[in-house]
Amino acid sequence: MKEEIKLYRNFKKTRTLLLSSLGICILLALVILYSIGLFDGEMKVKPAVFSTGAFLIMLFLTIKCLLSLKDKSPLIEFSKEMFIGKTTPISKAVGQVDWIDVNDIQLQKMGGDTLVVVTIGNTDKYEGRISKMLWNMAFDKPSQQLQLMYSSSEVDIEPKPLFDLFISFWESANKKN
Repeated sequence: MKEEIKLYRNFKKTRTLLLSSLGICILLALVILYSIGLFDGEMKVKPAVFSTGAFLIMLFLTIKCLLSLKDKSPLIEFSKEMFIGKTTPISKAVGQVDWIDVNDIQLQKMGGDTLVVVTIGNTDKYEGRISKMLWNMAFDKPSQQLQLMYSSSEVDIEPKPLFDLFISFWESANKKN
């Protein structure tokens, strides 16, 4: 196995993701125009509020994704001792994770994406790195473990091979210990 692997942005996947986001923004903009009565003269408050909120969120995420295209650094890096991922907000905030802290790795389907879920046991080490809101999203209270998710939607690899990379590096790190 290689000493270090770096996975970079796949611009074709990113372009597809951006085009679908822009399509959703356009659709939401049309719903807003319909809801405010532009086509039939009748104002519909609830759909207008909902569609405006969803439009603003989608527009923000799309602009953020466009701005991130300038970053040429790897989105996921593996080495013998640790890994770093920037494919989800939580994984980006946590940053470097040591293999010795990993308790489990699973492949899970969530929404329209298949994610690699890494369960971290030594949570004290990572607690101060992320905001309270992100911590509450990632921390599993019953098991007292942190669950980090890594997506292959922007990198140059599919979900199953990404999962296999995580497993192989984790297993090789455990063999040394």
